[in-house]
Amino acid sequence: MLERLKTLSELYGVSGNETRVRAYLRRQVEPYADEVFVDPVGNLYAHKRGSGPRVMLAAHMDEVGMIVRGITDAGTLLYDAGGIDPRVVVSKRVSVGPNDIPGVIGAKAIHLQSPEERKRALKHTDLYVDIGAKDRSDAEKLVSKGDYISFTTAFSTFGDGLVKGKALDDRVGCAIVTELFTHGYDCDLWAVFTVQEELGLRGAAVTANRVKPDIALILEGTTANDVAETPSHRSVTTVGAGAAITFADGRTIVPERMMTLLRETARRNGIPWQMRKGTAGGTDAGVIHKSLSGVVCGGISVPCRYIHSPVSVAAISDIEAAHALAHTFLNERLFDEVL
Repeated sequence: MLERLKTLSELYGVSGNETRVRAYLRRQVEPYADEVFVDPVGNLYAHKRGSGPRVMLAAHMDEVGMIVRGITDAGTLLYDAGGIDPRVVVSKRVSVGPNDIPGVIGAKAIHLQSPEERKRALKHTDLYVDIGAKDRSDAEKLVSKGDYISFTTAFSTFGDGLVKGKALDDRVGCAIVTELFTHGYDCDLWAVFTVQEELGLRGAAVTANRVKPDIALILEGTTANDVAETPSHRSVTTVGAGAAITFADGRTIVPERMMTLLRETARRNGIPWQMRKGTAGGTDAGVIHKSLSGVVCGGISVPCRYIHSPVSVAAISDIEAAHALAHTFLNERLFDEVL
């Protein structure tokens, strides 16, 4: 699963341009599926027919990134970004457009900034992407307005059982869902990989109408704010402390019976776990649970430091714990106790 996560992390898949991620995942799940298809929005569905409740596993394919909105006379690229803190992108290497043109995010040199500029954080409108073009005409030979821009961070292991790489939110969920789909469970199983989650859960909004699930389990990479000088009650999750079980966030309140069952399952099976403290953000459950006549949703997350940045950090043990908890939930037909 770690090798699969490496591949997924390094693929470019900014919201709205999940093509490469979708193609890779399709190749991974097709040998185990009775049917695989893509809907008009771009969501990928893999179905393994079976008797019993219809269970939907969901993870989103997209990552935060940028898009070219203009080209200057000097040949640098202006961009729009969604969900990215501009303070963490200066001097980062990026890839632009379908031909993977290399670039770097630049800003005015500090010795050219005014005293006032030095006192404030740079905004995206203060930054640009340098692709080495000498002028507008030169740049237009390589890129166009509307081209997507992705970070190019390489995935690797480091420290004591940690991994670092871009887009762990939510390629870690995609890796876990894919691994789960290779197993056989006593249910009608759907693996759904959604698009444009980072832009307001857009892809997931149509998935339940297609699948009509009895229950949905969302696998996510979530915020871990367990860094220096952060009070423990504001850490959300802790890297290395186990799979994070959701009880509420800005878009969803998980049914108590689902939350309790996941928690007790982890305890009973010795699976490391923690509660994901409420945040203002949300997951695909935010729209799935309101679909049809209502869908019971649960969430299992992997704590990730520095999400929505060029590089995130997660613990291999947390990834394994999240997979183990979801696998046990499916393998022991615990969904019957929720429905």
